[in-house]
Amino acid sequence: MAHIKPLGDRVLVQPIEEKETKKGGIIIPDTAKEKPQEGKIIALGTGRVDENGKKVAFEVKKGDRVLIPKYGGTEIKLDDETHLLIKEEDILGIIE
Repeated sequence: MAHIKPLGDRVLVQPIEEKETKKGGIIIPDTAKEKPQEGKIIALGTGRVDENGKKVAFEVKKGDRVLIPKYGGTEIKLDDETHLLIKEEDILGIIE
Protein backbone atom coordinates (compact mmCIF):
# COMPACT_ATOMS: atom_id res chain seq x y z
CA MET A 1 0.00 0.00 0.00
CA ALA A 2 1.36 3.41 -0.99
CA HIS A 3 1.67 6.13 1.64
CA ILE A 4 1.82 9.89 1.19
CA LYS A 5 2.84 12.33 3.91
CA PRO A 6 1.38 15.74 2.99
CA LEU A 7 3.64 18.76 3.45
CA GLY A 8 2.84 22.07 5.09
CA ASP A 9 -0.82 22.76 5.82
CA ARG A 10 -2.10 20.15 3.37
CA VAL A 11 -4.24 17.16 4.31
CA LEU A 12 -4.93 13.91 2.47
CA VAL A 13 -8.68 13.35 2.10
CA GLN A 14 -10.46 10.24 0.86
CA PRO A 15 -13.70 11.38 -0.83
CA ILE A 16 -16.81 9.59 0.38
CA GLU A 17 -18.77 8.61 -2.70
CA GLU A 18 -22.54 8.84 -2.60
CA LYS A 19 -24.38 5.61 -3.22
CA GLU A 20 -25.70 4.86 -6.69
CA THR A 21 -28.76 7.07 -7.11
CA LYS A 22 -31.93 5.90 -8.77
CA LYS A 23 -34.56 8.39 -9.85
CA GLY A 24 -37.76 6.99 -11.30
CA GLY A 25 -36.10 3.63 -11.88
CA ILE A 26 -33.22 5.17 -13.87
CA ILE A 27 -29.67 4.42 -12.72
CA ILE A 28 -27.50 7.52 -12.95
CA PRO A 29 -24.06 6.73 -14.47
CA ASP A 30 -20.87 7.70 -12.63
CA THR A 31 -20.11 10.42 -15.18
CA ALA A 32 -23.37 12.23 -14.36
CA LYS A 33 -23.03 12.05 -10.56
CA GLU A 34 -22.02 15.12 -8.58
CA LYS A 35 -18.47 15.19 -7.28
CA PRO A 36 -18.41 14.20 -3.59
CA GLN A 37 -18.47 17.06 -1.12
CA GLU A 38 -17.69 14.89 1.86
CA GLY A 39 -14.46 13.16 2.76
CA LYS A 40 -12.43 11.52 5.49
CA ILE A 41 -9.06 12.86 6.66
CA ILE A 42 -6.44 10.16 6.04
CA ALA A 43 -3.22 12.07 6.87
CA LEU A 44 -2.10 15.52 8.03
CA GLY A 45 0.83 17.54 6.75
CA THR A 46 3.72 18.92 8.73
CA GLY A 47 1.78 22.06 9.72
CA ARG A 48 1.61 25.71 8.80
CA VAL A 49 4.09 28.21 10.16
CA ASP A 50 2.83 31.73 10.97
CA GLU A 51 4.67 34.97 10.21
CA ASN A 52 6.54 34.73 13.56
CA GLY A 53 7.88 31.27 12.75
CA LYS A 54 5.52 29.56 15.22
CA LYS A 55 3.83 26.31 14.16
CA VAL A 56 0.02 26.54 13.97
CA ALA A 57 -1.95 23.47 15.08
CA PHE A 58 -4.41 21.81 12.67
CA GLU A 59 -8.12 22.26 13.37
CA VAL A 60 -8.86 18.85 11.84
CA LYS A 61 -7.52 15.45 12.85
CA LYS A 62 -7.05 12.07 11.21
CA GLY A 63 -10.40 10.29 10.86
CA ASP A 64 -12.53 13.49 10.79
CA ARG A 65 -15.38 13.61 8.24
CA VAL A 66 -15.20 16.96 6.48
CA LEU A 67 -16.99 19.03 3.86
CA ILE A 68 -14.79 19.79 0.88
CA PRO A 69 -15.32 22.03 -2.15
CA LYS A 70 -16.56 20.29 -5.30
CA TYR A 71 -13.55 21.26 -7.39
CA GLY A 72 -10.79 21.89 -4.84
CA GLY A 73 -7.50 20.15 -4.17
CA THR A 74 -5.27 17.94 -6.27
CA GLU A 75 -6.67 14.55 -7.21
CA ILE A 76 -4.29 11.59 -6.86
CA LYS A 77 -4.62 7.80 -7.13
CA LEU A 78 -3.41 5.58 -4.28
CA ASP A 79 -3.89 1.83 -4.68
CA ASP A 80 -6.59 2.41 -7.32
CA GLU A 81 -8.55 4.74 -5.00
CA THR A 82 -8.99 8.46 -5.60
CA HIS A 83 -7.76 10.83 -2.89
CA LEU A 84 -7.39 14.61 -2.66
CA LEU A 85 -4.48 16.67 -1.39
CA ILE A 86 -6.11 19.85 -0.12
CA LYS A 87 -5.04 22.81 2.00
CA GLU A 88 -6.64 22.84 5.44
CA GLU A 89 -7.97 26.36 4.83
CA ASP A 90 -9.99 25.01 1.85
CA ILE A 91 -11.93 22.58 4.06
CA LEU A 92 -15.42 23.98 4.54
CA GLY A 93 -16.26 22.29 7.85
CA ILE A 94 -16.15 19.22 10.06
CA ILE A 95 -19.16 16.89 10.06
CA GLU A 96 -20.06 15.85 13.60
